[in-house]
Amino acid sequence: MEFSRPIVIDPTGRDIHGEAARIRERGPVTPVELPHGVPAWAVGSAPLLKRLLTDPRVSKDPRRHWQRWIDGEVAPDWPLYTWVAVQNMFTAYGTEHKRLRTLVSKAFTARRTAALRPRIEEITTALLDRIAKAGADGHAVDLREEFCYPLPIQVIGELLGLPEDLGAELRVVVDGVFHTSADAAEVADIYARFYAVLGELVAAKRAAPADDLTSALISAHEEESGTRLSEQELLDTLMLVISAGHETTVNLLDNAVHALLTHPAQLAHVREGRASWDDVIEETLRAEAPVASLPLRYAVEDLPLGELGGPDGMVIRKGEAILAAYAAAGRDPEHHGPDAAVFDVTRASKDHLAFGYGVHHCLGAPLGRLEARVALPALFGRFPGLTLAAPADGPAPVDSFISHGHRSLPVLTG
Repeated sequence: MEFSRPIVIDPTGRDIHGEAARIRERGPVTPVELPHGVPAWAVGSAPLLKRLLTDPRVSKDPRRHWQRWIDGEVAPDWPLYTWVAVQNMFTAYGTEHKRLRTLVSKAFTARRTAALRPRIEEITTALLDRIAKAGADGHAVDLREEFCYPLPIQVIGELLGLPEDLGAELRVVVDGVFHTSADAAEVADIYARFYAVLGELVAAKRAAPADDLTSALISAHEEESGTRLSEQELLDTLMLVISAGHETTVNLLDNAVHALLTHPAQLAHVREGRASWDDVIEETLRAEAPVASLPLRYAVEDLPLGELGGPDGMVIRKGEAILAAYAAAGRDPEHHGPDAAVFDVTRASKDHLAFGYGVHHCLGAPLGRLEARVALPALFGRFPGLTLAAPADGPAPVDSFISHGHRSLPVLTG
């Protein structure tokens, strides 16, 4: 494939929505350049992306279907290496994906998720009590640090049965995975530290199994084949659960609070009964996707996009990489109308792809929604006078083109 003026993706994510708009302006699909000059196709059209996410000719397995990986051109110091090198259902294809997802589904059940609600409510109340003290006498409180971050990290930690002394290290390594402008030394360090944490967790649960997700994953087996997760698959599945179940929810809470505080008329809709908190959650997922772009998928064979409702004559060639541009698709005016960029909780259709679609739809989506459904009304109910205390140009974004949120979210509790 010959790239013609690809859009160079900013690894620092300084302007997620501006970059998403540029992707859409180039058409439903456009060539982009990822860190270290790695080429890919970015798909910013909501309908086309949805079709590609369910097309069996699109894979997430680089070892079988990404030509650059097969040719040995992807080095371990690449900032996105962890995203493609792991061996879990995130990077699996076909029957292998089905096997891994079945194993994880057996452990990550709806019952296990629903049972977390009382604990989520307890954690939320404790965090709000702490915020009330910190925000007394008009002091600003960093809501991302004191609320959006600790809630999901504590929930996922308890779900996994993570020992408390590993919590701080876990936060550091998860942040590192999403740091897409990291240098080679940082990439290697984060990779090693993450596996060290996971190794300690697995060793602890093998020594003393409990009623938690880690123990369930260790013991889960696939009925048809009788197989279990291999050691590498187990570690990489835990990495996936921790990363996906934590960072996305942090950003969902962060972006929802920021959107409501910068759009007071939208908050009034909720308070006066014209919209629900579910409306807030879904509109945030659409307009402020917690994951802006997700690497990577690969063409199993030549993909004539005209067959999928895309541009006639354009083909993604076998072995080429595809970037799912969720932030661009969420605000696609061809799908959501000319006001697609407007945050509107009363919008009739808030459909989105923020949790993926098809066989790779996020298993943790119900948990993320549950946490937001508990946390958001509790926060705004406890602090009805909540306001932003950020500078005029708004809080700075996180240093990532994958993760879409703010480095901090300073507020006054009123």
